Amino acid sequence: MIKVKVNISNEQKAVKVPSGLKMLVRRACIATLVAESFPDSAEVNVTFVDDDEIARLNAQFRKLDQPTDVLSFPLGENGQYDVNPETGAKLLGDVVISLPRAVEQAKKYGHTMQREVAYLTVHSVLHILGYDHEAGPDRVVMREHEETVLQSLGLTRSSDLE
Repeated sequence: MIKVKVNISNEQKAVKVPSGLKMLVRRACIATLVAESFPDSAEVNVTFVDDDEIARLNAQFRKLDQPTDVLSFPLGENGQYDVNPETGAKLLGDVVISLPRAVEQAKKYGHTMQREVAYLTVHSVLHILGYDHEAGPDRVVMREHEETVLQSLGLTRSSDLE
């Protein structure tokens, strides 16, 4: 079994991080890599931010002057990644999640914040692995992979973690 290290930091104060959310994010990262048959040990960084910070990052890196729910910053390209010399793990990239946006979207879509954050995590890790739903045919495939991973976590559309 591959080893996956998920570094999580909370850089926002707008939303209290519920008990168990960081563990769920770790599980979502690992489940995504397992579902995608990622062959190596890996490291992923996940940062929780507020809407102002994600809007700043979105403007800086995507030239979109607005908040968004999640941003992905892959560190590799075409399956080639830098390696942590201490652990041998592939450095996959960074996931940045706006927790206020996740709370808002959970209400909008009628599910828990936990499911929304897990979805955003899976979605972003798939981007880090090279999926691109905005340019190309990956949209449907990516959505199917997201649902498969969420189901493996027990987060189907009809049953959420509470």
